[in-house]
Amino acid sequence: MTINPIMKIIRAKKLGVLIRDVRQKYGKNLDECAQAMGLSVDELIAMEYGERPPTLPELELLAYYLELPLEHFWRRETLKTDGSDKSVDAADIIKLRQDVIGDLIHKGRIKAELSVEDLAQRTGITAESIQSYEQGEIPVPLPELEILAQILNNNIGDFEDSQGQVGGWFAEQRNLRIFQELPQELQEFVSKPINRPYLELAVRLSELKVERLRALAEGLLEITL
Repeated sequence: MTINPIMKIIRAKKLGVLIRDVRQKYGKNLDECAQAMGLSVDELIAMEYGERPPTLPELELLAYYLELPLEHFWRRETLKTDGSDKSVDAADIIKLRQDVIGDLIHKGRIKAELSVEDLAQRTGITAESIQSYEQGEIPVPLPELEILAQILNNNIGDFEDSQGQVGGWFAEQRNLRIFQELPQELQEFVSKPINRPYLELAVRLSELKVERLRALAEGLLEITL
C-alpha cells in the first residue's frame, strides 16, 4: 500500500482549522496558546493555516491547556471548560514525548519486520526522517504519525500520552465521562463510601484468570446446594 502525499497536506489543513476553532472558541489569543504549546506565535499561525503540521505532543499540550478532549481532533467533540490555568514546562514535555513516540515507532517497525527503507517506501516518508523520528531527534508531524500508525497496524491512540501530567489529566476526564454515562442508581452506588469494599472486591475478581474464576464459581455453587 502506498500513501498519497496529498493526504498529508489535506490533513494538515484540517488540523489547522480545528486548532484555530478551539483557540477562538475558548477565548485564547495566539500568544497564550503558542506559549502553552511551546511554540512561537509565527509557528502557531503557520499551523493554523495548515502550513506547518502539529505534532501529537503539541496537540496534547493544547488540549490539556484548554481542558479539551484530545479526541476532538479525531472527531468533533467538545467538553465544558472551567477556565482553570494549567501551567506546564512545554519544552520538557515535548522532548520527553518526542522520545517516547520515536521509541514506539521503532518498536512497531521491528515488530512488523520492516527495515527503515521498507517503511519509507510504504509511507512516502524519507528514510532519513524515519531514523530521526525513531531516535527522537526531530518531532513527528501528526499527518506523518497517522500514516506511520496505519502502516504499522497501530491506532493513533497508541501514541497518546498515558503516564505524564498531561496524559493523567486526559485519563481523569475520560473516566469522569464514563462515570457520568452510568445509570443514576450505579452512580449513587459507586459514590457511597459504604460500598467501597464491594468495588474493591469487583476489582480483585476482574484481575483473576478465567480458570480461577470458574473454580471459585463452582465452589460457591457447591456451598449453596
